[in-house]
Amino acid sequence: MVIFWAAIMWAVINGPSAAQDQAWLQVEAQPSLAKALDRARAYGSLFPDTSGFKIKSGWYAVVLGPQSPAAAAGRLNDLKRSGMIPQDSYITDGSDHRAAFWPEAGVPDPEATAQDEAVAVEPLPDPIVVVPEPVAEPAIDLDETPAEAKRSEAALSRDDRIALQSGLAWYGFYASALDGAIGPGTRKSMAAWQEANGLEATGILTSRQRATLVANAAADKAEFGFETVTEAESGIEITLPLALVAFDHYEPPFVHFAEKNGSGLRVILISQPGDAAALSGLYDVLQTLAVVPHEGERSKAERSFTISGQSESVQSYAYAEAAKGAIRGYLVVWKPEDAARMERILPVLKASFRPVGDKALDPGLVPLDAATKAGLLAGLEVRKPKLSRSGFFVDQGGAVLTTAEAVASCGKVTLEGSTPAAVKAVDAATGLALLLPSAAVSPPAVALFQSGAERIGAEISVAGYSYEDKLPAPVLTFGVLADSAGLNGEAGVKRLEIPVLAGDAGGPVLDGSGAVIGMLLPRLSEADRKLPAGVEFAASKPVIAAFLAGQGIVAKEAIQTEIATPDALNAAALGMTVLVSCWE
Repeated sequence: MVIFWAAIMWAVINGPSAAQDQAWLQVEAQPSLAKALDRARAYGSLFPDTSGFKIKSGWYAVVLGPQSPAAAAGRLNDLKRSGMIPQDSYITDGSDHRAAFWPEAGVPDPEATAQDEAVAVEPLPDPIVVVPEPVAEPAIDLDETPAEAKRSEAALSRDDRIALQSGLAWYGFYASALDGAIGPGTRKSMAAWQEANGLEATGILTSRQRATLVANAAADKAEFGFETVTEAESGIEITLPLALVAFDHYEPPFVHFAEKNGSGLRVILISQPGDAAALSGLYDVLQTLAVVPHEGERSKAERSFTISGQSESVQSYAYAEAAKGAIRGYLVVWKPEDAARMERILPVLKASFRPVGDKALDPGLVPLDAATKAGLLAGLEVRKPKLSRSGFFVDQGGAVLTTAEAVASCGKVTLEGSTPAAVKAVDAATGLALLLPSAAVSPPAVALFQSGAERIGAEISVAGYSYEDKLPAPVLTFGVLADSAGLNGEAGVKRLEIPVLAGDAGGPVLDGSGAVIGMLLPRLSEADRKLPAGVEFAASKPVIAAFLAGQGIVAKEAIQTEIATPDALNAAALGMTVLVSCWE
């Protein structure tokens, strides 16, 4: 303790220049020495490095330290999180410190006479060292009135005002330019910060409030290790929390910054050549990633997009923009329990992201295998649906008819892999289900149903996603209409002879003219009976029409009855067919 006390005295005697690389945590300030001593004793029982100084305002500060600024930043956050020090505690460089009053060796009883107390305020006077008092700088009252606070605010430099705005922005109260101009927007932000911290919302911060805000923001930033990173290969500049992430590897079109020290945070920079069309493709691709949950807001413009995703296990945010022949952006992934921390980190990433120059990540920078190149999803797990089936448009609004099996026990249903859809109706008896897209769609083609009688033995075709989501487009499979009823004469179904796969279920069954005569049903699973290969069933047009009518949709009939050309049949069949995916 003697050595520690000697160190403190050396710092006081030699002044701020000797302590410029030291920092203290100011935990309290009291107007009287008696109260300050009482609080210093309390803190001293917990922290051996508790000190007390009379400060420039005439008050008495209780501090912890000294230590390096970096150590002080980390300690400040640790102690505030644990509740061991007040939330308005902040870091000081000690330039405000005058005479020491704690540790209390040689300090008289605070209840002594006024003369004794005066001696106690300056327990170790040194006739040689004189601490100069700035003449033009008035004493700062920690409990300033709004008028006094505004006067002290007026004395701030432009850099001080920018630091104030930066602190407000750090905590999410300010979103405008850091220009040092204290206008209505900054006033509103300061009032919001005061209200959030249980203070009177005057819109004018006192000297102590400004010091607390700026110091705490600086401590937070030091904790996360924010540094501006200029990633030359990708043409991206961004400020990253390098205490939590570190560069890991390149895998075009991604630059991976992996978690550090078990932080659970990942940052993936996105950079690739491309235009607005490629940007739209990237928007769809990112939503197939396991780290981009379905739930969350999406926003897509012609030249940029944002994606927010959240689930019980992961949260993420993605942004990308297309400019000058390049697509650049970022994807941030974190754990839900770190949401509060991300409220401080994510605004920094958003505000700092900046494309630099015209360069994009060279697709050939790192040798990649064929699978990686094909998927453009290097290092990221692609989320897969439980199953995918087929469906087809039945009106111009984008309503889709599919099989009930396709939407059973689904956490979410999508059309074409990314468009969410709601299950409007399900009829278990007929095996039909109706889906409504959550966003407006423009169907390339809509089902037109056969108006005449079908001919047994006629050639038919089924349009469907035979291989589920493995192929980007549906295919046509050809067969024969074997019967207009089930094996036991059941009405409402048609028997087909056609070599379809599971993914085709829900697809339209068409005659030679391209008119829809039914919907392919999934193959029945019977433990004691196995049907021959190629024997399949379809829901008939009357059953479909009745189901749609119950949902306010009219099944439109085809006018043309002539055999369609192969091109016309393809256009009609494939244009109306939709990939229906069921997700956990």
